[in-house]
Amino acid sequence: MLRRNLKWLALGFAALLLLPVLLLLWSLLFGFNWARAPLQDWALRQTGRVLLINGDLDLLPAWPLPRVRAQGLSFANPAWSAAPQMVVAETVELSINLPQLLRGRLAIPEAHLLRPRLFLEQAPDGRKNWLLDRAQSDEEMRLPIDRLLLDQGQIHYLAPLQQTALVVDLSTVADASPHSLRFEAQGQFRGQALSATGSGGAVLAWRDQTRPYPLQLQATLDQTRLQASGSITSLFSFSAVDLQLKLSGTSLATLFPIIGVALPPTPAYRSSGQLLRSGSVWRYQSFTGQVGRSDIAGTLQVDTAPARPLLSGSVRARQLALADLGPAVGVRAEPSARVLPDLPFDTARWAAMDADVTIEAAQLLREQALPVAGLSTRVRLQDRRLTLDPLGFALAGGQFKASLVLDARSDPLRGQVSAQLRGLELGLLLPRVDLRKAGIGRLDGEIELQGRGASVGRLLATADGQLSLSARDGRISRLLMEQTGLHLLEILRLNLSGDKTVAMHCALADFKVSKGVMQVRTLVLDTEVNTLVGSGGVDLAQERLDLTIVPRTKVVSVIALRSPIYITGSFAKPELDLDRGRIAMRGLGALVLGLVNPLLALVPLLDVGPGVDDGCRVRQPTPAVPAVPSQQRP
Repeated sequence: MLRRNLKWLALGFAALLLLPVLLLLWSLLFGFNWARAPLQDWALRQTGRVLLINGDLDLLPAWPLPRVRAQGLSFANPAWSAAPQMVVAETVELSINLPQLLRGRLAIPEAHLLRPRLFLEQAPDGRKNWLLDRAQSDEEMRLPIDRLLLDQGQIHYLAPLQQTALVVDLSTVADASPHSLRFEAQGQFRGQALSATGSGGAVLAWRDQTRPYPLQLQATLDQTRLQASGSITSLFSFSAVDLQLKLSGTSLATLFPIIGVALPPTPAYRSSGQLLRSGSVWRYQSFTGQVGRSDIAGTLQVDTAPARPLLSGSVRARQLALADLGPAVGVRAEPSARVLPDLPFDTARWAAMDADVTIEAAQLLREQALPVAGLSTRVRLQDRRLTLDPLGFALAGGQFKASLVLDARSDPLRGQVSAQLRGLELGLLLPRVDLRKAGIGRLDGEIELQGRGASVGRLLATADGQLSLSARDGRISRLLMEQTGLHLLEILRLNLSGDKTVAMHCALADFKVSKGVMQVRTLVLDTEVNTLVGSGGVDLAQERLDLTIVPRTKVVSVIALRSPIYITGSFAKPELDLDRGRIAMRGLGALVLGLVNPLLALVPLLDVGPGVDDGCRVRQPTPAVPAVPSQQRP
């Protein structure tokens, strides 16, 4: 019995081995066209889509990779697609990995399509017409082609949800060049007009993980221009990339549809560097470039493995123009009546990525009135929370150090800044004030503010906190101090003999900030000859000034009109005014007394002091009511 069972088992096994051989012999003798109908029926049952082979079907025997060739092949699209056919080709030739097939796995090392027309489409609901299951949703149900040769063909790609519609024309040059495939692409990519030309290897390394595919590309995407030269391993998954890139455009922010990384708006830029990919990490290495008037260099990488891609690296600049940073913080390029940046932050893209990038600049290009030197900061973005900490730069011979937080997880955005100023030279900070080249001490300060709003201007307009500045032991122009007290004889004398400097004991400015209004708690400048004491406030929302400066002389002045100084107007156009009524009354009093006795005319104009001995101790209480608007002053 055992012997009989072994006999039938041996016969069955022999039949399995002989069947492919018999089929092969039959096909060699009578052709392979007999298999067209069974193959077409099988495709219809498996995919629900019609496969037609209108020409000959041939089997080209070889081991271990026999080839199947079909003439006049077409394969239909699913009913939802915009085109009736997914593939139409004059000839399709496939190599089949026979050992893998005997193990029950279909593997196609190479496919050659002559004059193909491919229509690839992704529906808004995620279905993809190149997936061969009936629902077009199983990512495993696609033809496992390693290498693909498209000879004189055209590819249409449509993805309405991604606002992408492309037509790619392919032509093959019969030469030994590694770039014998030429292509031209036109259409729309992620909502932007695309035009591209390039070349590559005739055989596309579609899934081949061992053979880098040579590529040269020149493309224009809306206002971005790109050149690339190098290789890509596996065009399906981009498992490895090594490309030399050149990029240029109107703003770094326009790169978002290409790289998926939210960069800030900038002036026109250009950059070149090496783009590498290994695993989930894309690396833009050793790049150099220009953004506006700023040069940039460094290395950046994006890790796509986390739920939110992580951008990290470092950027260096030999010179950085502060004007180039304006669009990133909401400064308008066109003239505006407002001084504080009021363009909204583009926070919509903050959710698309996280970031951890250091930025350093050796030299800052700036307006003459802003004495800022080198800059250093670490930028971190995590779950829509942006921090610049530490943020530091050299300012007016001293140091500015700050921590800035912008939290877009709340609506409106929350902002907070904590800053320290140390050792700023006032003579450098106020270069437009004529101080006869005299240094006027060093300034220290503390800033603590928090607010809500979508722009720098709105954050300040709603800010709460405090701001304090102090300076001591400097020198200041005596002419300037005499002018604040309207000491006419001293002003005349100094104009004739030349200005001198006097000791500045201190300068103090302390503001309480509430709902965008800076209210004076202390505002004093104490010098050897007088003390200036201020009150009032600054409205950050309206960008209006409403300050009153009262001079108190410490020396006798024979002719002094003595008037408070009113600083009003907008940030863009500040105005200085005097109490004309008070000056007129003194002048009238001098005139009337002069009629009685000429010497008495000096009495209303005499300023005998004594002022304040130690103005640094002066503290003005916060007024219970807002300061009187300038238009209501007498």
